[in-house]
Order: sequence, then structure tokens, then C-alpha cells
Amino acid sequence: MGKYFGTDGFRGEANIDLTVEHAYKVGRFLGSYYSKDGKKCRVVIGKDTRRSSYMFEYSLVAGLTASGADVYLLHVTTTPSVSYVVRSDDFDCGIMISASHNPYYDNGIKVINGNGEKLEEEVIEKIESYIDGPDDAIAFATKENIGRTVDYAAGRNRYIGYLISIATRSFKGKKVALDLANGSASSIAKNVFDALGADTFVIHNNPDGLNINTDCGSTHIESLQKCVLANGCDIGFAYDGDADRCLCVDENGNVVDGDLILYICGKYMKERGELFNNTVVTTVMSNFGLYKAFEREGINFEKTAVGDKYVYENMQNNGHCLGGEQSGHIIFAKHATTGDGILTSLKVMEVVLETKQPLSKLASEVEIFPQVLKNVRVTDKKIAGENKAVLEAVDKVSKALGGDGRILLRPSGTEPLIRVMVEAKSMDDCEKYTDEVIKVMEKEGLLI
Repeated sequence: MGKYFGTDGFRGEANIDLTVEHAYKVGRFLGSYYSKDGKKCRVVIGKDTRRSSYMFEYSLVAGLTASGADVYLLHVTTTPSVSYVVRSDDFDCGIMISASHNPYYDNGIKVINGNGEKLEEEVIEKIESYIDGPDDAIAFATKENIGRTVDYAAGRNRYIGYLISIATRSFKGKKVALDLANGSASSIAKNVFDALGADTFVIHNNPDGLNINTDCGSTHIESLQKCVLANGCDIGFAYDGDADRCLCVDENGNVVDGDLILYICGKYMKERGELFNNTVVTTVMSNFGLYKAFEREGINFEKTAVGDKYVYENMQNNGHCLGGEQSGHIIFAKHATTGDGILTSLKVMEVVLETKQPLSKLASEVEIFPQVLKNVRVTDKKIAGENKAVLEAVDKVSKALGGDGRILLRPSGTEPLIRVMVEAKSMDDCEKYTDEVIKVMEKEGLLI
């Protein structure tokens, strides 16, 4: 990770951590970088519903057009739709203005390359160098070389058509609840489900710039659970602010998270010969119960660091077609290069309709293990993570758990924390073994 850009773009509080000057310089760099050999750069921009998204959109446009780029505006749309339009319409790059599941006062800039993937690290390093460098390092475009803006809502509409085309059956007769998080999905999701014939019950679909993710969406799924039960729905789907993740609720009001979605879709794809390499890519935070279920079904799995970026890299490097995170970032490589919440909900609907099984039955095949995760503040993450006594304590717990659980030590990427996680057959064991390791860390003088 760089000074400004993390694993999911440049993110922070609007006009505090991420300012209009930052956005302008990102635009200036990208417009110049992709305008080479006399070729005019073409960039597509989407945004979520935060009040500051308009401000950053205008600032990016100013920077891009000043460097000679033509800018195509999708307006309010989802992150995966920007990725789709970039690769299908041959843009040089795309930009999504969003802070995903963060509160409304945060915002972010996600840059997507011409293949619809997250921008390469070497280009990000060049952007950061320019942000900290002199403004005149890049010349202004003049005369006919100055860029322009184009209304490109048609690109978003084409993406809606693409999603509809993925469905294998009509949704007629199915009652579906949708929590749109007052965010990006508000411009797309209902249109898709209505077109497929579902009887839709939509909540949190009135964005005002300040209510995105507020007590709604995939990070506050209680509202969707109530909606499903109150309306007797067959299924419910909740998205986050930019709709690149999805969590489900079954007909009984129970949450079906990303791990369960990976199992349900992975098993279905294997049975139909569609699971390339017979492998699903997960992160180290997926539940131990998911791996036990995969082993029972004869499905291989791989683990990456936390972040859909790392899941996609593994899938791309090894030719795998399904991967994702517990949080609901699910990647179907046949259809997308990024997590796509609405696409995920369509694929879950496919399994429900084709197998003629309710979501509760499909999810019941995985025994989710109790989990305890404790964040421990330490003086030095590296030293704490490599301490001999701590590693011996972890090994002792691992042997005690055997094949009935696991322990994981993971440093925080942004804070002086070590995360100690234990999954076991009982919550008492989780608590006991977590505390055993933390006591060793305290004895070794590693805690703040």
C-alpha cells in the first residue's frame, strides 16, 4: 500500500484526508498518462450517492479534461458497472467515486484499468509521486486538444441489460426483498429484478447524500431480515454503498454471508462441470466450517490475504473461476473482474430456481463454527507476530484444536493491532484459547 492508495483505492474523510485538490491531480495525471502517441485518452466515471461524490466528480473531470482526456459520465452507478463499461467499450481506464460501506462523510477514488481490473501498483506509485510533486510537471492541453465531457448514462443501461441476460430463468412468482443501502444499487437493482419478473420489496432506496449505509445495507442487515419476514419473501439481498458486495437473507430471516454463498455456488457449479480446477478461492478469514464443507464435497480451496484484490489476483494467476470474502465480495470470473453484488444475487437466484430448493436448505449444509476475534494493541506488530513464546502458544492451541478448529494471528494493516482469532466447536473453547495466547503476549511485555 502507498501513501494515499490502499488495497481499495484512495479513501478517507472528504476534504480532510481526500480533498478536491487530490482528485484534481489524480485526473491531471491519468489524462496525461493515457494520452500517448497522439491518441486522446477516454475515461469513464461513475459515482455513488454521497453528497461529496459530485464535488469529486467535477474535480476529476477538470483535471482530466485539462490534460486532454475525454470524460464519459455514468452518473450514479455501481463499481462493477464501471468495470464492465471500461472493458466492453474500450476505455483507457475508469474511475469510481465511492467509499463503499463507509459512512457518508468518507469518500474514495477507485481507478480501474483498461481490462476492468484494479489499477497496477506501478501506475499508482506514479500517481502518488505526481500528487506530492509540482503542478507543472504535466503540461496543460490547449486549443483542440482540451478534453470534453459526454453524458454516458447509456453505458449504465447497457450494463443493466447485461445483468438481465445472465439470468437462466424468470423470477416470476418469487417474492424478493432488496436493501439498496441508499447507495449505488438504487439506480440499477430494482430495474433488474422487475425486468426478470420478481415481486420486489425494496427498502432504503431514497438516497439524500447523507444516508448511504446508515443503519442499512450489508453492514446493517437487520432491516432486510425484518422486511423478508414481514412480507413473506422467498429471499432477500443487501448491498453496500457501491454494490460490489452482497449478503443474503433466507426465507426464515437468517443471514447467508459470503462464505455460505461461496459454498452454495461452488457446489452448484461443480455439479454442472463449471467449477474450473475444482477450486474456490477464499481469504484467511473464511470460517473453518466452510473448509470442512468443501472437503466433504471434494472441492479444493485456496486462501489469500484479506481483500478482494488478492482473491482476484489468485484467480487470475491460477485460472480459478469463483472466489470471494465472508463480507460478500464474490467474484464470478466468467462474468466479471470484480466483486459484483447484484450479479451475486442473480447467481444465488439461479441456484435456488434450478435446484428448486429454498435458500435455508442450501445453506444448512455448512456448519458455521463459533468464532472469537480479539484485537490486541501492541507496541510493535512485527515483533509481536514473530515472538518465540507467542508462536509456541499458537502452535500449542493449534495442536489442541486438531481438526476441529483453527487459530489465526493477523496484524492490522492500518493500526498497531494484532488480531487473534480462534474458531472451535464451542464458544467456550474459542474464548479459552484466545485468552491463552493474549496472556502470553502480555507476559512477554508486548501489549500497550
